[in-house]
Amino acid sequence: MHTVWKGSISFGLVNIPVRMHTATEERDIRFRQLHSECHTPIKYAKMCPHCQREVDASEIVRGFEYEKGNFVIIRDEDLEAIAPETRKAIEILDFVDLNEIDPVYFDKSYFLSPQDTGEKAYALLRAAMEETGKIAVARVTMRNRQSLAVVRLYEHCIMLETIFYPDEVRPVSQVPSLPEADVSLADNELKMAAELIRNMTTPFDPAKYKDEYRSQLQAVIESKRKGEEVAVAPAAPRANVIDLMQALKESLAATGGASAPAKLEPEPTPAAPAKKRTAAGKEPSQDPAAGATTTTTKKLRRKKAKSS
Repeated sequence: MHTVWKGSISFGLVNIPVRMHTATEERDIRFRQLHSECHTPIKYAKMCPHCQREVDASEIVRGFEYEKGNFVIIRDEDLEAIAPETRKAIEILDFVDLNEIDPVYFDKSYFLSPQDTGEKAYALLRAAMEETGKIAVARVTMRNRQSLAVVRLYEHCIMLETIFYPDEVRPVSQVPSLPEADVSLADNELKMAAELIRNMTTPFDPAKYKDEYRSQLQAVIESKRKGEEVAVAPAAPRANVIDLMQALKESLAATGGASAPAKLEPEPTPAAPAKKRTAAGKEPSQDPAAGATTTTTKKLRRKKAKSS
């Protein structure tokens, strides 16, 4: 596994030499942009619109645009002058409970492994964190950027996860069209929604979740590579759910709930209603008046047929 950073964990007066490795990787399928005529990959040149020419990397400097069209130039020596002394250390600041940090703060994950002389101290910190059930809030500098982070256990490995600073998390008050917290809800709808959650609750097993779109895209790529036609998958049928209560009933039925599903559409009306039978299996007697009317009609039809 590639090492992206080397330093140490500063734990009180204890220093634990560690290596850092990226814990996650994106598996998205990426495309190149090609010229449609010859299928040659497009080359992107860094052009200066003022000088009207391509610019070499050695001619490029950093600039912060403090107002439209006005920049402050920041050079490497400016960044070196303010680089913190702990640039090669993961400085533990506090220990907290994991459930005190909302997941919205988490950013990127890294595995930490001990360097050659740090195995014992690494194992000690790991055992102490496991016994106390705590995670550490830390500060680390990577790529000339100081980040807030947490140090925690993942299986039998110490992991560092960078987290956002509080002012980097947008306040919920900026989210438009949120319902009020005291929205009036029907008791039966709330009861069914809670039952649906219980029906769908299961222990978390990451192995059961697959990137189905990526698998289908890989199949499309493989088919086209072999010169085969790409089959269009039929669209999954979707129920025409009429209202919220009906949707809850259908969902409960689909997840094994006790509530019977409501019919989405009325059943088609049969051409002629089936005759009811009694317990003995015989047709029920008709109303006398109705029987008389039917007999009269039949006689008139026979008379008309003879005369014709």
